[in-house]
Amino acid sequence: MKILEIKVLKGPNYWSVRRTKLIQMKLDLEEKEQMPTNAIPGFRERLEALLPSLIEHRCSVGTRGGFFERVEEGTWMGHVIEHIALEIQTLAGMDTGFGRTRGTGKEGEYYVCFSYMEEDAGVYAARAAVRIAHALIFDETYDLDDDIQKLREIREDTRLGPSTGCIVDEAAKRGIPYIRLNKHSLVQLGYGVHQKRIRATIASTTGNIAVDIACDKEETKNLLGAAEIPVPKGDVVRTEEGLKDAIERIGYPCVIKPIDGNHGKGNTTNITDWEMALRAFEAAKVYGRSVIIEKYITGFDFRILVINYKFICAALRTPASVVGDGTNTIQYLIDETNKDPRRGYGHEKVLTQITIDQFTQKMLDEKNYTLDTIPAKDELVLLKPTANLSTGGTSTDVTDEVHPANIFMCERIAKIIGLDICGIDIMATDLRTPVTENGGAILEVNAAPGFRMHIEPSVGLARNVAEPVVDMLFPKGSAGNIPIIAITGTNGKTTTTRLTAHIAKTAGYKVGYTTSDGVYIQNQMMMKGDCTGPISSQFVLKDPTVDFAVLECARGGILKSGLAFQNCDVAVVTNISADHIGLGGIDSMEQMAKVKAVVPETVFKHGYAILNAEDDLVYAMKDGLQCNVALFSMDENNKRIIDHCKKGGYAAVFENGYITIMKGTWKIRVVKVTEVPVTYGGKAVHNIMNCLPAVLSTYFWRNISIDDIKLALQTFVPSPAQTPGRLNMFQFKHFKFLVDFAHNPAGLELLCDFISKMDGEPKVGIISGTGDRRDDDIRELGRISGRSFDEIIIRQDKHLRGRTAEEIVNLLVEGINETKTKDIPVNIIYNEKEAIMFAYDNAKPGSLITIMCDVVAEALDLIKNLKEKEDME
Repeated sequence: MKILEIKVLKGPNYWSVRRTKLIQMKLDLEEKEQMPTNAIPGFRERLEALLPSLIEHRCSVGTRGGFFERVEEGTWMGHVIEHIALEIQTLAGMDTGFGRTRGTGKEGEYYVCFSYMEEDAGVYAARAAVRIAHALIFDETYDLDDDIQKLREIREDTRLGPSTGCIVDEAAKRGIPYIRLNKHSLVQLGYGVHQKRIRATIASTTGNIAVDIACDKEETKNLLGAAEIPVPKGDVVRTEEGLKDAIERIGYPCVIKPIDGNHGKGNTTNITDWEMALRAFEAAKVYGRSVIIEKYITGFDFRILVINYKFICAALRTPASVVGDGTNTIQYLIDETNKDPRRGYGHEKVLTQITIDQFTQKMLDEKNYTLDTIPAKDELVLLKPTANLSTGGTSTDVTDEVHPANIFMCERIAKIIGLDICGIDIMATDLRTPVTENGGAILEVNAAPGFRMHIEPSVGLARNVAEPVVDMLFPKGSAGNIPIIAITGTNGKTTTTRLTAHIAKTAGYKVGYTTSDGVYIQNQMMMKGDCTGPISSQFVLKDPTVDFAVLECARGGILKSGLAFQNCDVAVVTNISADHIGLGGIDSMEQMAKVKAVVPETVFKHGYAILNAEDDLVYAMKDGLQCNVALFSMDENNKRIIDHCKKGGYAAVFENGYITIMKGTWKIRVVKVTEVPVTYGGKAVHNIMNCLPAVLSTYFWRNISIDDIKLALQTFVPSPAQTPGRLNMFQFKHFKFLVDFAHNPAGLELLCDFISKMDGEPKVGIISGTGDRRDDDIRELGRISGRSFDEIIIRQDKHLRGRTAEEIVNLLVEGINETKTKDIPVNIIYNEKEAIMFAYDNAKPGSLITIMCDVVAEALDLIKNLKEKEDME
């Protein structure tokens, strides 16, 4: 068996619009194609022995043990690998269960798709599942525990922490989109101008000064002390001499910690003699030159959480510890404690397993204990100096026990420091009485406080502490969205995208849009090249200046990694034609339609899918959509349009020379096509067609008026600046040059229809074929050219995509010869620049030269330079 490729899908995709996190592995079973599971002696028994938990996989049988039944009956190894990949993730604490295995159309090749929670873990699971299946086939020993542990480690290294994760989950429940901005905890909530950011539990609303104060323990204590908040007596010291003087003033027991530490790093508590003090001093200095020494306050460790300056909850924290039974060693007691099913690796469960580290050894040494010591019955043996859950500590929710005076004090503390998300550490005998009366004190104020102790307490009620954070960031039910119009199809996507973006910009929006030639923010190109995939879409959605997004979504990006957004407001599907068939496992027009249908399937229920009523495959996409549907057609008498509008639906049509919106039985005439420059006086029929969905998709926005739409269409001029590579006309002294990106038969047919209506003789075509298309698709380009041009120059694309130049040329010539009705001069000039120069140097007066450009920018630059040179003569 051989893995041919692994793709990580991160958004709505060909396999599932709802399940956005999928691994797609292309697998060649090779000789195992002839070996279903029932033909491999002992396979089921070995699989069940290695992974007994697969008994829970129901598979298509629908009952417990259903997958094992399929194995017994005989199933192919791709299906087995799918289930193994899912199960080993589940065993590593990532419970996930969606999978599909389908043939690619080539014997022995399969797409094995399965869901993941963490991307790197999903990729690892794909490779590990193939290794496991191989070992089971050949009855080889396999260390499954090693894979499970590696998956756990990958999960802990890459996942969002529990604090950030719960905020993201809460946002997602409210329909607020999010984008993870790095490998750590920096996350964007919302899109464009409405975005907010969080990192751990620091939000973009959190003041930098407040964080600085909270990180400076001396400054915090001074501010709180000046405000009559009870804090421990203490000093900042830098030398042993200073330490000695401070201890003489403060006395034992005391606490030593770094002045700007966090998460308990470098802290030592309950110091009772000079040797302990020196060791603690050195441990604290690891994190900074200055350390703080304070009087050790006896009592219990409490954490208060204040969000948006309001008290939210409180927890009692207990450090990792064991209780002696008078019989067993400390090591035994730790092992027994770790058997608690609530304890797991890292953050995978409510509690974290207790590990033995230098802090544990140090605490045992201070009591002259070792791991082999047998503590007395009921003796509490502390194993960590702090009560952090990540080191094995526990938490008990005490929210309902906090005295109103303590609530007031904590809300006041948050205001004094200026922290809108604030964790306050209190040492006191309890919180039922005011801290000012029970001898307690405020030990620390924390920026980025951990939420795990509150969302998953060991004892007591769990608190949804993410809710007030999201309430603060997105008040009054705001979802942080910006309008998103997504445009897909085979032809016309880019022009429709540009028209739509121009209308929105004319109406006053700050528009970001993606096209096949670049990414634009307010008409400024930010990225160059084919930018129709999810990375480019995310670029727009991450931009904090954008309040309206128009995103061209091509086949390649959807198949490679899915869409960049979970939902859009409007989706346009221009058409489906025979282009890119045979690539990426898409071998028919119906399959291509399924790829394109991913886009309208993501439309919000209140939004609109705008579909081409003249295209059967596009029109059929309406079935099963959960959103509103609107249609467009060049024929107002199209029966589909008539029936749709009779039911009160919306449509855009070309009627009596107008671009018109049909609103039920009413007509709203927007503009005459002769007033729309991009239609070239109505000769460019395909651009009239492109205007229709652009008009309809923007009409649905209440801030965009008919006057805005009309003005935008009248000011959208076809040019290298506004529509590079789309009907760019250059008037030379004695002839014309037309540059267009037509790259498939449907596009070339439309282009040639336009050319036939234009003045200019002879009509010269500079054509090429794309190497990764089917033979007959390339021939069809030749056929169309043969019946449309008077002269033909065949050139070569910059990227041959798997073919030789000679193969492509021969197929084009075959097509030309099938349809030409007269002797047509055919010149073969492989280099695009040389082909353009040949046409220029040999141009006949009055001729119209059309080039199907490959690299739009290079062709345009060359022709513009020739034009400028001629103008200067």
